[in-house]
Amino acid sequence: MPKRFYHAHVLPIFNYGVRIDSGSVGVNSSEFFSSFNTDVQYRPIVFPPMDAQKRNNNIVMKLTNTNPMNERIKFSDCKKLKKYEIDAVVHFAAESHVDNSIKRPLTFTETNVMGTHALLEACKQVWGEGSPNKFVHVSTDEVFGSLGDEGFFMETTPLCPHSPYSASKASADMFVQAFADTYKMPINITRCSNNYGPYQFPEKLIPLIFNNTCAHKNLPVYGDGMNIRDWLYVKDHCKAIDMVINAGRLGEVYNVGGHNERPNIFIVKTIIDYVKTRLDDTVSEELIKYVADRKGHDRRYGIDP
Repeated sequence: MPKRFYHAHVLPIFNYGVRIDSGSVGVNSSEFFSSFNTDVQYRPIVFPPMDAQKRNNNIVMKLTNTNPMNERIKFSDCKKLKKYEIDAVVHFAAESHVDNSIKRPLTFTETNVMGTHALLEACKQVWGEGSPNKFVHVSTDEVFGSLGDEGFFMETTPLCPHSPYSASKASADMFVQAFADTYKMPINITRCSNNYGPYQFPEKLIPLIFNNTCAHKNLPVYGDGMNIRDWLYVKDHCKAIDMVINAGRLGEVYNVGGHNERPNIFIVKTIIDYVKTRLDDTVSEELIKYVADRKGHDRRYGIDP
């Protein structure tokens, strides 16, 4: 009999086997759904948000083409958890754009902290204490703060968030751990590095730079452009999550990195070169525009390979 899985995300929620995913219009959750929904152990149910189409029509079309079941749902909706006999939740849901968190931090508290708390509470009410059902919380390496020139983030690295976004994710991580300690909820937490891949929101670095380059628009680069990120392809991230769902040791935290560190300016210049070579030979690095650095900008991320 297929496992039931509730995949939680700030935006939509879809079920996987019957595991549920909340956040089906995000690049990670949409990839997770489309990659694994043909597996015999998963039965997909998608719960898209009210503004899903407005926010990313490409992903909505991608999900629609897979013919999942669609419903509206709130994180605290216990009835839906009971209706579909969910036995695992993968919680992708999050507001994740750092710039937006600096402008509207309360939104990130409401979504990432209160939303996670509400979903945990709903699972506790439906599953009961000491349930064998699993809650997998998808977090970020940004909760660790910033690295120096050497060293890597490890699962044991202390949390030290520097932006409202990373602080909200660290808070959510703490709530997940608290429900494990207090109510014996079986949990795993994953913390990944920067993702990239198809259908990513256009506000993220790679799609933003690509689209602006093709349109001959300025390419904004924070500070000196030497902030380093560890880049992870979304399909590889989803494979890791699938492994954690099915084989992760209960209560463990798993870091998921790409071992692929690159300065932001390297990414920008690589995209320019790609567009110039393959699409439009009139573009150049003159499009790059250095702008004032982001507030609280972490210098380097890198997950222990």
